[in-house]
Amino acid sequence: MAEMPENLPQPVRGFGTTFFTMFRKASTEQYPDEKVPTQPRFHGRHQLNRHPDGLEKCVGCELCAWACPADAIFVEGADNEAGERHSPGERYGAVYQINYLRCILCGLCIEACPTRALTMTNEYELADHTRESLIYTKEDLLAPLQGGMAMPPHSMVDGMSERDYYSGKVTSATPEQFAEVEARELAEEKAAEAKTDATIEAEKVASDIAKDEEQDLGGAA
Repeated sequence: MAEMPENLPQPVRGFGTTFFTMFRKASTEQYPDEKVPTQPRFHGRHQLNRHPDGLEKCVGCELCAWACPADAIFVEGADNEAGERHSPGERYGAVYQINYLRCILCGLCIEACPTRALTMTNEYELADHTRESLIYTKEDLLAPLQGGMAMPPHSMVDGMSERDYYSGKVTSATPEQFAEVEARELAEEKAAEAKTDATIEAEKVASDIAKDEEQDLGGAA
């Protein structure tokens, strides 16, 4: 586009820019049939990141919620317990919600995060049919497990501290962590089977009692 002479008054230069723009070829994006890639630093949907062994980076400090100017983030922290560790250190984000009906995608929350647990992706297609579906929960925001990661909860890598995790010294889950997760899943399956068997037995007992009562009532009649 032609440059406006510096000696022209500002209103004339402004209208001149508008005038010359009228003759430029329009650039129309054929969305959604043709999706144009976003810029690398585009602020899209949030993501809760993990450490290389699968533990969550979020420590439930709630600084992102305090920094949000639209009051769109709700965080509830909880203590890590023996056998139920979700993150390195003492606490983790037990409840995490972002209300995209309020969120203005400003990025102040990710600037406030001290552990780089919260970042923003390039995903921008957030429209939906109900208000409830636009309130993203922790399960919606958590990054998927990558190769070398074990599904939390599980213990930290032996010999590693919380500082070591945030220093990048942990590169993947260890065989001990995978074994711990496998043992926990097996125990949960057995517990679920035992609960199912107990429920079936209880229903059978209740059915037998009901039949006995019907027989007693029939005999009395």
